[in-house]
Amino acid sequence: MGPKNFIVAILLATALSAGIFVATRLQTPAALNTAFVLPAATPLPEFSLVDQAGNTVTRDSFRDHWDLLFFGFTHCPDICPATLQVLAAARNQLADAGQAPLPRIVLVSVDPERDTPELMGKYVDYFGDGNLGITGSIDELRKLTSALGIYFEKQPGQGDDYAVDHSAAVLIINPDGEFHALFSGPHTIENYVHDVPLIMEDQ
Repeated sequence: MGPKNFIVAILLATALSAGIFVATRLQTPAALNTAFVLPAATPLPEFSLVDQAGNTVTRDSFRDHWDLLFFGFTHCPDICPATLQVLAAARNQLADAGQAPLPRIVLVSVDPERDTPELMGKYVDYFGDGNLGITGSIDELRKLTSALGIYFEKQPGQGDDYAVDHSAAVLIINPDGEFHALFSGPHTIENYVHDVPLIMEDQ
């Protein structure tokens, strides 16, 4: 085997190994458009936050239903409202198509300094009924974000005039309270309407 063929053989072997590794790690049904299903669902960590009504939220609060979980904040100028609007529209289309059960939309604030339970309630209600808004202490929030690989960081600003950088992924939590799958951006209504039922049926 000449040097050129040897290099080609190595590249092919590397590509094949990588393909097998990716297929094994993702285990994503070929029929999905953009969602990625984890090879093994991950239980949520122990944490204690509050919802828009002031009720305690723990990992047990995510049991017995499907959730579309997004981390954002009410003062977010674009990404957060745009993503929540996509989720709300997708949920409405799923309802019109007879999907049952319907996933719940959950917003966890990465800006608890400004996002009170009352403010979270008004914000999530704008995107439909039955949505869950969660806020609380930074320490408890980081227990959840660290376990799920969610990044957020407050940026410098004057007084209450500041921004928060954060991950834009939407996570799917299954009825066992486990991180099951995720959608990365850009988010589209069509992809959620197509992929969410398949993920729920595959459980």
